[in-house]
Amino acid sequence: MKIKPLADRVLVEPIEEQDVKKGGIVIPDTAKEKSQEAKVIAVGLGKLADDGKKIPMTVKKGDRVLMPKYGGTEIKLDDKKYQIVREDDILGVIE
Repeated sequence: MKIKPLADRVLVEPIEEQDVKKGGIVIPDTAKEKSQEAKVIAVGLGKLADDGKKIPMTVKKGDRVLMPKYGGTEIKLDDKKYQIVREDDILGVIE
């Protein structure tokens, strides 16, 4: 199944943190925080301005982005977790 986001929405795949930290400490699932990094999987065509012109997207497929901890819509496709968020909700692009 494939999903094509509409308008200014972006499909991202959260990048999970490692279970073991540098000091060898294992972090259990119950203590993990929600990941704030994600990989852009697909983007919509862009938002329409009030005058009817299309505002192009600033993120593109393959970008690593910084997300807020909460927000967007979580979905599951092919046993993987994804989120659909508005481009405005993305905090920044990680270079």
